[in-house]
Amino acid sequence: MYGSSAVSSVHRADGSESCTDRCRAVFKPRAKRVVFPQLATAERPERENINNVFCQTDETNLQVLSSSCTGEIVVNEVNFVRKCISAESSQDDLWGKLICTNFKVSFIPQDAPSKQKSQLSHLLLGEHDIPLTCLEQVVTANDTKGKKKVLGSNQKLKFNPTELILYCKDLRIIRFCFDEAGPESAKKVCLAIAHYSHPADLQLLFGFEYQGRRYHASKEEHVNGSTPRGGLRTTIFDRPSDWDREIKRTGASEWRVCSINESYVISLSLPEYIVVPVSLADQDLKQYSIFFTDQRIPLWCWNHPNGSALVRMASINDPLQQRKIYQKVFTAITKSHPQRSEVVRCDLDKSLPNIQDIQSAFVKVRQICVIDPFEESEERWLSSIENSRWLEYVRAFLKHSADIVYYLDGKNASVILQEEEDRDLNCVVSSLVQLMLDPHYRSLIGFQSLVQKEWVMAGHRFLDRCNHLKKNEKEESPLFLLFLDCVWQMMNQYPAAFEFTEAYLTVLSDSMWIPLFSTFLFNSSQQRAQHLMDFAKIKAIPQGEEQTVYFPPVWDWSQQFSTKDQTLFNNPMYVGKGAACVQNGEVKTFRRTKQKNYSSTLRGMHGSLRNGLKIGEDSLTRRGSLASELKPEFSPVKDESPSERFFRDWFSRAADQQGLLIPLLLPSHMALWKLYFLRWVPEACIPKGGPITAYHKLSQLVDEIEILQSQLRQYKGPSGTMPLPNPSRPLSGQRRMYFKATSPTPTDFLTSSFPFTPTGNLCRRSFQGTPISKFLNGAKIWLSTETLANDSL
Repeated sequence: MYGSSAVSSVHRADGSESCTDRCRAVFKPRAKRVVFPQLATAERPERENINNVFCQTDETNLQVLSSSCTGEIVVNEVNFVRKCISAESSQDDLWGKLICTNFKVSFIPQDAPSKQKSQLSHLLLGEHDIPLTCLEQVVTANDTKGKKKVLGSNQKLKFNPTELILYCKDLRIIRFCFDEAGPESAKKVCLAIAHYSHPADLQLLFGFEYQGRRYHASKEEHVNGSTPRGGLRTTIFDRPSDWDREIKRTGASEWRVCSINESYVISLSLPEYIVVPVSLADQDLKQYSIFFTDQRIPLWCWNHPNGSALVRMASINDPLQQRKIYQKVFTAITKSHPQRSEVVRCDLDKSLPNIQDIQSAFVKVRQICVIDPFEESEERWLSSIENSRWLEYVRAFLKHSADIVYYLDGKNASVILQEEEDRDLNCVVSSLVQLMLDPHYRSLIGFQSLVQKEWVMAGHRFLDRCNHLKKNEKEESPLFLLFLDCVWQMMNQYPAAFEFTEAYLTVLSDSMWIPLFSTFLFNSSQQRAQHLMDFAKIKAIPQGEEQTVYFPPVWDWSQQFSTKDQTLFNNPMYVGKGAACVQNGEVKTFRRTKQKNYSSTLRGMHGSLRNGLKIGEDSLTRRGSLASELKPEFSPVKDESPSERFFRDWFSRAADQQGLLIPLLLPSHMALWKLYFLRWVPEACIPKGGPITAYHKLSQLVDEIEILQSQLRQYKGPSGTMPLPNPSRPLSGQRRMYFKATSPTPTDFLTSSFPFTPTGNLCRRSFQGTPISKFLNGAKIWLSTETLANDSL
């Protein structure tokens, strides 16, 4: 996935020599412990003995090897494998060993390639590694016999494969050929990969073995048996004090932390602690809970400085009780508002695409960007992207979120987001609304807290939607990726408003497929707590230890990247709270402006969203339905609605990077997220070009400014001396930028896919002179005539 600090993917994290060279433990096979999926008697290893998985390279020798991850062992391997780099010739192909472990698929090249000076180096994965949970499909083929088969768990393979093609969830396509490999060994490694990429149980995922060993290995470093919060700064929202701080930060004085769901006695999908109106008693909430889907009572998300609240909730099952409960909930939310403003209810199920539509659109755009060969005669490539409806859905969610912003900010009204289960669409919209309204969530720590609050703790079904166990494709849907794409669209339009970079968003999306963190492995807080409680018992972890210590969330980035590589997450253009600038010779500081009279970009609001009781939202129609509702510039007209006036007023002013942000939403404003969708396509990789060139120069300038500021701070007055910087010693504190002001220009490795690498993916023929090359160079002429017509409205 990324560049590795070592060529071999089977190595120790501390850089010591590979266990392959110095220790091979030979064991005798136990009865009924053969783990090959092709055998009828195959059994998966017992949970407590997952570290004893072994492979049978021949009848007498079984090898167990340690590797870069504690607890990782090899289950099968094959030598003399060719990894295909080019589709046109085999000149650049790599030869080496293909290995399947209980964590990943590894390829170890025979000849180590020259290491690039600067590339995102993963501490757990090498450049040629693929986590088993990242595999979408395992396909084997025999060219001579014209046979192909998609492999699953415990399947037989009746032919000897000559090729193995791995389709990955991060859009990579990896192809291996077994020209010189032994046919039986090739068959066994293919079956092992298929088998171990389909775990029968959640606790068989490698993270449960890895984190247990990691905890005990570092136990002596813990203070009194526990490291507070695992050293995390990101708020986890698993305790009342976290919610109390958020209430105080947003000024939600009429809301309180409620603990009626402790031990998950009310709802298995809600967190143990939620925020509710002060005027709602616990007894009333318990009484109302039985009428909501999965007992998901209304859940507070955020408070506007004007007193308006953003609330989310599930549907009410009993039609006879709907009006009564709505009245109780709306009254309580109204009482929490200083001006007793109205409450608006938005039914997202009736106004946004469902999870199946989103999955279908993603499959289509993936097919167009990665899988389908691009023909020179295909001159409507961008129109094909448009027809997938992915960008339309991204735009629809941004539009609807801006609608909600108008009510919260422009009408001073509280808003309830309602969805049948309150676990999918609500996560996307509530997060986007808060991102637009609150600059805190546009900082790195704030954004991570937002994801933790609105996705992880609110009970988004990560296990099902990511389909980690590959059990139910109907439940799979890339909602979190859709959200990250929406965030990227806003970053693309307001690059100085976000502290993090698109590289950070891409790394975050990749982390969904690394099963080592608690963030993306579970469907709810209750499921997480139960599995980690069982895990703690199995691993003999003392009671009272925080789960973030022995099974940390993804926000502990030190598990994956060095401190230096984490600086790639920092946006050099970020105008954050406290950022200094020089104005008329004086140093000024940006401060968050008081939010008043902000606005957005969408013309026309759903007439159905009044007093929370109207249900007939317009359904989402085909592309054109969203186009005529926006114009970046429009003048006042006699019949201008309050919402249109609100939007026009906002766009008539310069955007405040630390205030309200609303994206432009004309069809042409929606761009394809190239770093995500095209980074593994070698033809789309622009050498020494792309956004990285601007990022590189900006980083150097910002680093130089910070050096000068540090020197000024050391200046002792007119009679003092200005100390010269010592290049061998870093300045006080960690330097923020990956590219330093004094570093040479690294143009030899900068490409549009930086800091990732497209090496080793199934390649297509040259794209030069084709529409995709013109698209990558900024041309818009391949937009459909329908889209261009809509843009002109």
